[in-house]
Amino acid sequence: MSGGAGAPPEGPWFDGIADFLGPAYLRNAFTKGTEQEVSFLVEVLELSPGSTVLDVGCGPGRHSLELARRGIRVTGVDLSERFLDLAREAAARDGLDARFVRLDVRELPAPGVLDGRFDAAICLCQGGFGLLGGDDAPVVAGIAACVRPGGRVAITAFHSYFAVRGLEPGETFEPTTGVLHETAVLRDEAGRERDADLWTTCFTSREMALVASASGLEVDGVHGVAPGRYGRAAPSLEDPEVLLLARRR
Repeated sequence: MSGGAGAPPEGPWFDGIADFLGPAYLRNAFTKGTEQEVSFLVEVLELSPGSTVLDVGCGPGRHSLELARRGIRVTGVDLSERFLDLAREAAARDGLDARFVRLDVRELPAPGVLDGRFDAAICLCQGGFGLLGGDDAPVVAGIAACVRPGGRVAITAFHSYFAVRGLEPGETFEPTTGVLHETAVLRDEAGRERDADLWTTCFTSREMALVASASGLEVDGVHGVAPGRYGRAAPSLEDPEVLLLARRR
């Protein structure tokens, strides 16, 4: 895989990374705050047993599965069949009410694939929003179209100011697209290593609010967060992510 100064390759470049990592993805430190994140979201999205939630870019299903453990009916969508298989296996093993569908998030709302209107939609940890090379804003409109009127939405994104402030040697940030390019050493379940290029679109809190408003969402707030530390704090330069909370008009 090759990278440039902020320009990702054509096509779904993250699929190769998902295929290589498999279950090793869940060893990353940023996946360890799932219970806190879901507890916060259940409260602010006003979810209860029987509520319906769409998890956009669900990956191996860590948020979907935790929501299902709380009696919430979840549909997860992702483009990586490898990650979806892991999610399905976990749901079957634990007897959870969660289904997983292979879908490009740019195809949302996907009539005939996703039936009905969801009570809420989530898109977290750059699962489907932030991996498209700067062309991510239309995904928000698709997510908004999946929830019922009054339904709630939660979306996280890498925080531009944090990314620029903390640029390390070898990393680049493209101001035109907001894309951060970095390299990483990946390690799979068997301990085999592989170098990889990563391209993540970053946003300011103001940009998130503007994108949401243009997508037919009423913004409840944009907050500064970190994995396992979701809350309602105002964004600061120390926050690696911003969390948009909104509802469909």
